[in-house]
Amino acid sequence: MAISVKALGIDQLNIEERLSLVEEIWASICADSASFPLTEAQRAELDRRVRDDDAFPDHVIPWEEIKASVRARLAR
Repeated sequence: MAISVKALGIDQLNIEERLSLVEEIWASICADSASFPLTEAQRAELDRRVRDDDAFPDHVIPWEEIKASVRARLAR
């Protein structure tokens, strides 16, 4: 059986449950980050972003605010 949203029953979950599942899946991927090493270009881009964040710490939007905004848009 192929892995799909329908085969796994994910299509039966509500929006909140699916978003929560996405967060859990992403966290599990991040926990296994050694399995996919970064290229030099990717490392350089991440370093640039960290420097930018350090230089402008007030130019960010908290994750909870972004998540709430996405959920509000999906609820329409």
